[in-house]
Amino acid sequence: MEKLRNKFRSVRVRLFFSLCVVVIAIVLFLIILNNVILETFYLYSKTKNVMQEYDRINYLYNQIELGVQIDIEAELNKIAAKNEFDIVIENQQFFTLYTTDSNFSSLLEKLDTYTNNRNFNNNHIIYSKDNVKIAEVEDELQGVNYILLNATLDNGYQLYIRIQTESIRESVQVSNNLLILIGMVSVAIAGILASYISKKFTEPILELNEIAKSMAKLDFRKKYQIKDTNDEINDLGKSINSMSQKLETTIQQLRNNNIELEKDIEEKSKIDEMRKQFISDVSHELKTPIALIQGYAEGLLENVNEDEESRNFYAQVILDESNKMDKLVKQLLELMKLEYGKRELNNETFDIIELIKEVIRKCNVMLKEKNIEIELEPLEPVYVVADDFYIEQVVTNYITNAIKHAEEKQGKKLIRIQVETKQDKVRVTVFNTGEKIAEEDLERIWKRFYKVDTSRNRDDGGTGIGLALVKAIMNNYGNDFGVRNHEEGVEFYFELDAQK
Repeated sequence: MEKLRNKFRSVRVRLFFSLCVVVIAIVLFLIILNNVILETFYLYSKTKNVMQEYDRINYLYNQIELGVQIDIEAELNKIAAKNEFDIVIENQQFFTLYTTDSNFSSLLEKLDTYTNNRNFNNNHIIYSKDNVKIAEVEDELQGVNYILLNATLDNGYQLYIRIQTESIRESVQVSNNLLILIGMVSVAIAGILASYISKKFTEPILELNEIAKSMAKLDFRKKYQIKDTNDEINDLGKSINSMSQKLETTIQQLRNNNIELEKDIEEKSKIDEMRKQFISDVSHELKTPIALIQGYAEGLLENVNEDEESRNFYAQVILDESNKMDKLVKQLLELMKLEYGKRELNNETFDIIELIKEVIRKCNVMLKEKNIEIELEPLEPVYVVADDFYIEQVVTNYITNAIKHAEEKQGKKLIRIQVETKQDKVRVTVFNTGEKIAEEDLERIWKRFYKVDTSRNRDDGGTGIGLALVKAIMNNYGNDFGVRNHEEGVEFYFELDAQK
């Protein structure tokens, strides 16, 4: 039983049965189409034919009315013989003037039992226009179906034309028998061809399958025998031979390098563990000064300062900043997630210009203390789509770095912030006059805890985490960021998605 099931799973058997099923389906479809369409087309053709002959007979009687000498009976005989029609012509009193078949007249008399003056019921009508009606009727005496035309000629005569429809059924049956015969022959031929063709195709496939099984067991000795034919299977065989050789070489190299690789992995694990511990330690140290700032701010709000308006303003700023620093500490613990994992960002549309103005306002005291002039361009709103909390951290980091490193050039200290929109991106650049960053440090400054000037004290030096956080945020958005040296200073930049 299992052997039989495996045989039916083979490509050759499936190809044979698929082709046979397709041929049988096509034949069945043609038989159904033949039964549905042929009779309808036949009725349409005959209807068109009797309409043409009606026009001709009407024309002949019109010519007689005009005095033209026409042997009307001979003409009617020709029309009936040519088209295999039965024709009856009656005057206004239903007196028969001409007939080709007395039985036809009997059929017309019988129609009087269910018609009104030989005008057909709607149930039998297949065509009706003006003074012409065509219907399907049955002669119960003879058991034969007809197409029957009833028309009133221009001279008032009644014209009846009938055509047998039995021939269409005979045609459909003959056509179906022919289609069945063709289908049987086609299935037989298709089966023979499918068996031969599938054998030709499956032999090299089976050979390739055996080679693949050997490769799965890391046995690369078997090779595909390349044929002279230039086809896809031959190309596949060449590719498998090439892959087998490369895999054999690669696996050998992997075995040789396995010990060294294990050492590298162990070393990397130690480095990662040290980095995580270092982040944890730094975060822990930051929590104490944050708690002190919060306590100091709450003290200011409790009437420590004599000037209530000034006291409340500065106290509120200190409290706001302390809360943000507390959030920042928590995000320092998630820095690894930002860098190495997928982090959901709360993206929304906001005005980047307004955000930059707010950061400048909070840094205003430092700007005045260091006598730094700051320029922002443009001043009108520019809308972007991002997480405003994270982007505020990026902007704050860039601006505070610029303040720390701004130096006087050509008589002034300057920070210039520019926002440019290019297609679907918005680029923010923060430039400050001062010394250039050494070329070897341009890439290093984005690393965690790296400081260009290690001699700076705690107050001015920062933690070294800011630019690493900028990098992690921008990498999550997949947007460009970086730093460039200019003749008179340094420019940091980053990009955001513009509002669509």
